[in-house]
Amino acid sequence: MNRGFLLSVLGLFCLSAQAGPQINVGTVYDYLDADKSTYLKRVFNSGDATAFVKVNVLEIVYGDDGVPKEIPVESAADGASRNGLMASPARLIVPAQGMQGTRLLYMGARDRERYFRVRFVPVVPEKEDEFSVSGEEREDYKKALKAGVNVMTGFGTVFFVRPKDARFATAINETDTRFELRNNGNTVVIVDEFKSCSQAKEGDCGATTKHHVLAGKTFAFDKEKGREYRFFLIEGAEKKTLKIASR
Repeated sequence: MNRGFLLSVLGLFCLSAQAGPQINVGTVYDYLDADKSTYLKRVFNSGDATAFVKVNVLEIVYGDDGVPKEIPVESAADGASRNGLMASPARLIVPAQGMQGTRLLYMGARDRERYFRVRFVPVVPEKEDEFSVSGEEREDYKKALKAGVNVMTGFGTVFFVRPKDARFATAINETDTRFELRNNGNTVVIVDEFKSCSQAKEGDCGATTKHHVLAGKTFAFDKEKGREYRFFLIEGAEKKTLKIASR
């Protein structure tokens, strides 16, 4: 199967929740299409206190050994990213039961696909955090949180930036005992809602999973007798339903 780093995108950061801010960032995976340069990401707060949220961006890069690592995105002196993804604004004040948005802006070449991890981290505002609040407001906020035990949870998402000339070319090779799907294009394809089900007993299915097949990589599985494999193949805006039966 394809590399597994994308399956572990929910980075949880506990600060110290019965009450307080409770943020939600919606989808865990987001995609910037070839003809777009910006993407609006919304952050929701279902809690009963204001959420102060830092947005951090790291690029996911594969080494020669195929192991991914996350590196900071280099920025110009004026704060704009020279070659990569930036969030604007990178500091969000989300009111209780409210929503705020940040625009993810990509700047740089689009000759290949690139991957970024975007972290949304709730914090207790400090002077150096550059939130637009006074010292008195910061202290009042801290006192309100100290009144109870609070847990502020952050989320990590994965952001795919497709190349300018995005091309899909999925090849399927199937035998009686094995199924292989190879991505011969230059941008990610998605195997969504993948599950293995019994051919004899309706509703007898295994866990549902999602797989990202990067360019040049292969998604494959061995067929088990009496099982049927169901999933959606998503290539950009196109979505196909596939059912693979064992023989």
